[in-house]
Order: sequence, then C-alpha cells, then structure tokens
Amino acid sequence: MLKKILIIRLSSFGDIAQCMATITPLKKKFPEAEIFWFTKDEFKPLISFHKEVNGIFTLNKKTGFLGLIKLAFKIRDEKFDLIYDAHANLRSMFLRPILGFLSPTKIIKRPKDRFKRLLLFWFRINKFPKPFRGIKSYLAPLNYLGVNQETEILKIDSFLDFKKWIPFETFIVLAPSAAWELKRWPIDYWKKLIELLPGENIVILGGPDDKFCKELENVSPEKCINLAGVLSFSESVQFVSKANLVISGDTGIIHIADLLGIKGILLMGPSAFGFTTGPHIKIMERQLECRPCTKDGRGKCSNEEYKKCLVDIRPLDVAYLASSWATKRS
Repeated sequence: MLKKILIIRLSSFGDIAQCMATITPLKKKFPEAEIFWFTKDEFKPLISFHKEVNGIFTLNKKTGFLGLIKLAFKIRDEKFDLIYDAHANLRSMFLRPILGFLSPTKIIKRPKDRFKRLLLFWFRINKFPKPFRGIKSYLAPLNYLGVNQETEILKIDSFLDFKKWIPFETFIVLAPSAAWELKRWPIDYWKKLIELLPGENIVILGGPDDKFCKELENVSPEKCINLAGVLSFSESVQFVSKANLVISGDTGIIHIADLLGIKGILLMGPSAFGFTTGPHIKIMERQLECRPCTKDGRGKCSNEEYKKCLVDIRPLDVAYLASSWATKRS
C-alpha cells in the first residue's frame, strides 16, 4: 500500500489543470497515502485549491541548476513510495535518477510519444486517440496500479468577495487569449459575440499582456468587465467556478472549467492535444485535412486561408449554442 505519492508537473496552466484530475482517483485507490506535488513557484496557488494535496514543492527559476539539485535531494529525503513524472521534460528527467538512486521508490513516467508526434506533424499520420483528451492521457499511466480512469468534478471553496470586482450576480466568462496567436479566435469575432449576447453579463479573463481585451470591454461597457491582467491565477479560478458559462479557445481557463464541472464552449483550432473530457464542455471545431497542425499553437498556419479552422467557427453559431446550452447553471 502506497503511503507517499509525488506528482511532478511543472507547467503550464492548462496542463496542470488537466493533471490535477489524477489526484482524487489516486486518493481513492490509496486512501492512506499523502499526495505531494512538484511545480514552478507561480502555479502553487492553483494546486493549493485541491484539498487532497498534502504539500507542494516549488521550483524558483532564479535558483538555477544548483537550486534544482538541492531541491532534488530534499525531495528524496521524503522517501516517496511513488513518483509520477507527468511532465517528462529535461528538469524532471534530471530529477528521476537522483530520486530513485538506491531507493525502493517506484517511478512512473507519462510518455511523450515523440515518434507519434513526428508522424503527425511531419507526415500527417495521426496515431493518437481522436480526439486526444488531456485528462485521459494523464490518468492512463496510472491504470496498471488500478487507479480509476473515470474523471470526477473538483469542488473548491469560495474565498473571493466578487462584489469588489463586478456589480452583477450572474455572468459568463470569455477567455479570448491563448499563449500562442495561432490558437486565438479572431478579435472581431469576440466583439461580434458580445453584441449577439445582449442579455448576458460578461467577465473577460486573460493575462497582463492581453491589452486587446480592453477593446472587448468597450463593445458594451455597461455589461462587460475586463479583468485581464488584474486577477491572479487563483482569483481567475474563482471566477470560473462561479460562471454560468465559459467560452474559450484551447487555454487553461477552459481546462479549469472542465475540472470544476462548469459548463463551457471550447473553440478548438489547430492544436492536437487540448480537447476537454467532460460532457459539460461543448467542443466547436471544423473538420479540415490540415488539422491538427501544431502541438500547442506554435508554428505557422498550414492552410492557404490563415487560421481557417477558427475563422470558420462563426460568432452567430457560438452565440446560438451559448444561448441554448448553458446560460443557466446545471
């Protein structure tokens, strides 16, 4: 019986949200186990929402390679029974030999499937599950331990005074940004969508660099509140948890909605691995031969019509789905 489990996932926002779906199934399989997480400093508040996480180790990039070594030995001293490397990047690959040296620790790695990626992005041969659901991919390596592969809704406590930020009680969330421009639905489409939702109060979420979100607020300032760059990760999660509906591209916000059981609409474009899992998220996409053309939105559009996969998702269709599907909380 496992007593101490460590999950390694250093970034990013969306991947951590999806990987957090492994915590409850692990706890149900090993109820006496303590579960810890290793991540970057900035993502600690996000993971702290999960009540079944007993402790979090954080990496400060400023400490450099020496800091990583010191942290590796500190983690090894905890004598974990199981380490799940859900990142499998250079840092975690460096950690694994130290953590496992002269130790009975069992180490499981989430595969990167690099050969399959090569086939997909270079030769257009897709050997991945269709669609590729991130949460399922994080649960799959734990299957042989008998960990349940079904996902469960995460419930979190509310600590925000929402009246400090917004003057209305009910709202929908729009998340118009993405880490890479190729995954962004056109800004004019977002503006049109706001016009097509006259009865909805809207909260706009994004990062500090998403200055264009101010343009969306200006479309209808009496019903739109732009909080892009204003909220922390944890505050953004709180807003998602209270939303009637979330509309987003392939970003961390939609994966938080998936994790929390909040109804949402995913505007899925060129990326291969961003599909949500729960039935409470409706996926809007266009079937094109060039899709998927990128792992996460990096690179160039491979279609003659720039971002055709997203351009062909029309605001009117999104507004209709929003109105008919999820303007009321389930």
